[in-house]
Amino acid sequence: MQFTPENKQRFEELLTRYPIKRSALMPTLALAQEQEGWLHGEAMEYVASLLGLSPAQVHDTASYYSMFAFAPQGKTLIEMCTTLSCTLNGAEDLLQSTCKKLGIEPGGTTADGKFTVKRVECLAACGGAPAVQVDGEWLEHATEADLGRVLLGETVRRRFDWPKSPGEHVILKNVWKESSAAIETYKASGGYANLKKALEMAPDAIVDEVKKANLRGRGGAGFPTGMKWGFLPKDDKPHYLCVNADESEPGTFKDRLILENDPHQLIEGTVVTCHAIKAKVAYIYIRGEFHEGFRTLDKALREARAAGYVGKNILGTGADIEIHIHRGSGSYECGEETALIESLEGKRGQPRVKPPFPAIVGLYGYPTIVNNVETISVVPLILEKGATWFASVGVEKNGGPKLFCVSGHVERPGTFEAPMGRFTLRDLIFGEGYGRGIKGGRQLKAVIPGGSSTPVLLPNEIDVNMDLESLAKAGSALGSTATIVMDEETCMVSVARNLAYFYKDESCGKCTPCREGTGWILRLLTRMRDGGAVPKDIETLQKITEAISGKTVCAFGDGAIAPINSILRKFRAEFDWAIANGGSFKKTARTFEEAQAAQPLAAGR
Repeated sequence: MQFTPENKQRFEELLTRYPIKRSALMPTLALAQEQEGWLHGEAMEYVASLLGLSPAQVHDTASYYSMFAFAPQGKTLIEMCTTLSCTLNGAEDLLQSTCKKLGIEPGGTTADGKFTVKRVECLAACGGAPAVQVDGEWLEHATEADLGRVLLGETVRRRFDWPKSPGEHVILKNVWKESSAAIETYKASGGYANLKKALEMAPDAIVDEVKKANLRGRGGAGFPTGMKWGFLPKDDKPHYLCVNADESEPGTFKDRLILENDPHQLIEGTVVTCHAIKAKVAYIYIRGEFHEGFRTLDKALREARAAGYVGKNILGTGADIEIHIHRGSGSYECGEETALIESLEGKRGQPRVKPPFPAIVGLYGYPTIVNNVETISVVPLILEKGATWFASVGVEKNGGPKLFCVSGHVERPGTFEAPMGRFTLRDLIFGEGYGRGIKGGRQLKAVIPGGSSTPVLLPNEIDVNMDLESLAKAGSALGSTATIVMDEETCMVSVARNLAYFYKDESCGKCTPCREGTGWILRLLTRMRDGGAVPKDIETLQKITEAISGKTVCAFGDGAIAPINSILRKFRAEFDWAIANGGSFKKTARTFEEAQAAQPLAAGR
């Protein structure tokens, strides 16, 4: 195998982005797969020869990521999300009906080579559930009729129609404008107007402003951003910025809105942040499934570079800052900062043991800051409007406007902008300007408030302010502000099983408790949902979650068990009933209450 002349040129350009060749491994593998259709042995040997690696090293990395194919795929690739928000809206039935029409199982390819249908994990399209990608193009709110047309060879595309938030839009001020992603639109709203002033500020002065603003990380952990930047050593070593655009926590689809509709906001924030932390190079690590987001961001970056906002001597300030986009290849774990760094270096996306933390030993062994898309995007806003203003918009320790996602069984799913801590979870679900209540007028049963790794809350627990401290006191977490709503007809055993499937599928495999424990959890919950479970399975499930808790290198293990434990604790009766009656109540009843009335548990069970 050889690259075509055009792809050879693209490969040579890739090499210029990284100080070590191995960092180009994933994009080079993607280039080889694009040319050949799949990664056969000769392709991987060729890539190894180009990068000075062994074929074993190439295969070790490639085999970790879900987007690399090791067998020929169909001419049309249909990828169907079946994580929680999509499954609540019929994704599983849609997957099975599509595969039945084609005579294949999920993951299979038709005998004529025309279609491959894959079950995929969260596509960050929770508002557009059930979400499908056809050859990398969005088909949101997909229906059986839509897929029928696709199977007939028609082009069917549909993007989520993002609803507007009530009140003033600050973070989202551009996203509903015509040509919102264009540099002209961004500049017309004041974008880049203060960039020169920011680059003329002392870096430490920017860090101080971010500290005063009480900006907490928007990726899930909520660590104070300015404090994190302050951990960088005061030396002459090169510093790096990694922007985490690997949005893949089920229920989360806020960063995608910025990437697709206002990418220059992120680019300006990246330049300012690089100056603040004294970094000359930034890598935006964008998840591979974000095909449209990548295209939009790549075009915006070329516009910004041509206009002099990125590159050498930006706006005559003497600042030299380069930004590169690095595409992932399918791994939830790469959202963890050290796993992201490992992946950027051309390895499996598995977490590092900490300490040392990335601020001391990060990318290529140098001090590195990793921040989320939304976090970086609001930095210019802090400098423009002032740290005092930003802090005043939120509540104590939780500054600024914030993006909140809501999906599942709500009338109006979406990503909404609101002040941190100044509205409640009830407002987000039922507010006229937000979720507008439960779909079909049904009753609320349970809510996951901060993404799939956070404990569930009951209807009587949703009068809680949407900020880090308030949700922690309520027994859950703000997380990535990804609220998933479930109505009265939802089987909570099935919900637990769906989440278990996600975490088993996405476990990086580094830690034995997580690698083995998530598999046991999935098998036990599958038996409870489908039939065949015994009462002792509850005790076994609890022992397994205890064996995972606090015993993994990163927070993945704790994130995997937190929702399972909370669902089991708050909906124990459903699990007992499923064990006693051969599976989920959905086999015979609309709601659990109806099933109980028809078939009550025997005394003492």
